[in-house]
Amino acid sequence: MSHAISGKGDSEVVSEINVVPLCDVLLVLLIIFMIATPLIQKGVDVQLPPALNSIQMPDNPEVVLSVKEDGTMFVNQDKATLDNLQLLVEEAFLIATDPKLYLKADGKLEYGNLVEIINILKNAGVEIVGIITEVKTERID
Repeated sequence: MSHAISGKGDSEVVSEINVVPLCDVLLVLLIIFMIATPLIQKGVDVQLPPALNSIQMPDNPEVVLSVKEDGTMFVNQDKATLDNLQLLVEEAFLIATDPKLYLKADGKLEYGNLVEIINILKNAGVEIVGIITEVKTERID
């Protein structure tokens, strides 16, 4: 009794792509980005003052004025001076849908420096200014 060898047998070759390893890699990347994204600080690095009664700020405010301790200012990511601050704020509000400006000032900044800045903001037509602060957990009496 002789057996002939043929190319057709019980086991067939599967010619489909195995997507399981690809799904594993994508899930790992998704987890990494979910953990890393909240840790990335957006905007200019400023030491914010603590406040007890604060409200939830939107995740992506459209117009943010950042003022560092040395007086350096940024409208969103654009460096500003007292001379061009009004122009930069007006330009930022041309494309913004939210009519609110968020002020992100350093906690060690003197109050007198902010008064002049707020006057410039008023001249630029800003009516609502939200102040960004750190959440204070306990009250000190």
